[in-house]
Amino acid sequence: MFPNNKTQRLLLISNSTLHGSGYLDHAEPEIRSFLGEAKRVLFVPYALFDRDKYAANARERFQKMGYELTPVHTAANPVAAVNETDAVFIGGGNTFRLLKALYEFDLIEAIRNRVSNGMPYIGSSAGSNVAAPTIKTTNDMPIVQPPSFNALGLVSFQINPHYLDPDPSSKHMGETREERIIQFLEENDTPVVGLREGAMLRTENGETILRGSTGARIFRRAMEPLEISPGARVDFS
Repeated sequence: MFPNNKTQRLLLISNSTLHGSGYLDHAEPEIRSFLGEAKRVLFVPYALFDRDKYAANARERFQKMGYELTPVHTAANPVAAVNETDAVFIGGGNTFRLLKALYEFDLIEAIRNRVSNGMPYIGSSAGSNVAAPTIKTTNDMPIVQPPSFNALGLVSFQINPHYLDPDPSSKHMGETREERIIQFLEENDTPVVGLREGAMLRTENGETILRGSTGARIFRRAMEPLEISPGARVDFS
């Protein structure tokens, strides 16, 4: 499930909008650098209910960056659309709704096969969640039921986008994000990368590097969380 070859290229963004800036503004330099000469981007809007509106917003933003964006939900044959595009971008929203649709339209294997052969994959929030082995570390409510929690498995670790550090001044008595991830690791062995807003992971040439303006936390079973800064390599070997 985890290709881990030098042709695989991923850009996994924690959030599409950073406080104080517009849609994908903070990620634009990284997106431009990552896509290189690719021109046609297939957008997957399944994580939101209003797919037309979501696609229109994404198309406008990518056109400003010089890319032609086509939404997969308008394609007569979604699998063929995946096979014919230069790159794919899966946007954020509800991860359960997104994964359910990926199964419904037979896109799990199609995307996985193209990415394993070098097609650039960009994910934001829920789109980053589904790049992991499962969606068990999403922050979303299960508003629909996908046939499985198993996702694309493009990386060997779990992702928790929008990761929030514990706030010692908070009066909230529920679990912190860290506590919820530790609960996951009580039942599972797969490491988890907590991506703060503003952070992103870029995989190329067999390496995954933390990029962006903020750091991340690495969680492993029965181990203390590890803080990493932009520029660090994410390596669980």
